[in-house]
Amino acid sequence: MAPSIATLNLGFLTILHEPNGYVGGYLVTNGWGRPLEFRLSTAVQPNRVQQILYGGTLQSYICADLIGKTLVDKTTSAAQLIVTDHEPVLDLRLCLQVPVVWLARPDDPLAAAMLSDATCVRSASRGRGPLLCHPRFRDDAPAVRRLLDHLDPSFDLAEPFGRIREAIGEARKMGVTGRN
Repeated sequence: MAPSIATLNLGFLTILHEPNGYVGGYLVTNGWGRPLEFRLSTAVQPNRVQQILYGGTLQSYICADLIGKTLVDKTTSAAQLIVTDHEPVLDLRLCLQVPVVWLARPDDPLAAAMLSDATCVRSASRGRGPLLCHPRFRDDAPAVRRLLDHLDPSFDLAEPFGRIREAIGEARKMGVTGRN
């Protein structure tokens, strides 16, 4: 049974790649978009040896395993769905029992390559890119659609990412360097 909008919690996870490393922000909201909990990671800067050893899997490892999993694990408000705007975070689904979907940019070539009925939860529309589930978890797509049916149609899944980035900026001004 799908949760009602009153009990549906959504997680929004973004990663910023900055000169001092990768920083993650995780916001859990209720079904109306009101914040329930916010977590901020410390900066993760891979060294040259890690870059060599991890190769093409480095971004996914940092974004999903190190930052994403840590933020989700330390959060007390459980989300029934996690939305990201950063494709390497999709691999977080390999560590969790909760669907993780990527809200891609409309012009993202990787998203275009991933589009299929099985991985696409929602097609691009109104200037928004497609919403895609992890290719190894194609069965998540129908479940995610059912969860999204409980949201107000005007709920903009991209909007919380702006709030997260703004909160990260404010946390920096306040001297908060890490709260994962």
